[in-house]
Amino acid sequence: MCLAIPGKIVGFHDNLGVRMSKVDFGGVTREACMDYVPDARIGEYVLVHVGFAISKVDEEEARRTYQYLEEMDQLAEVVSPDIDTPPEEDREVPG
Repeated sequence: MCLAIPGKIVGFHDNLGVRMSKVDFGGVTREACMDYVPDARIGEYVLVHVGFAISKVDEEEARRTYQYLEEMDQLAEVVSPDIDTPPEEDREVPG
């Protein structure tokens, strides 16, 4: 089953000409492409599906969606380790 998860926009950046953002999903931050919601601003909530913000939602709708997902035990993907961070063995070790 594929879900769009609500998250709060905490910052924007450019990645090779693509408007990207950091989105906070209840304490876990992931990157999302913002091309489908060009009017989204920092502090607003968006629904993110497979790395793409697909629409804006208000804070109450985001909160309600998280509550439903928690009740259905469907938040495992959101709280899993950040997929943007390489595994320990792939990181450079200073020294």
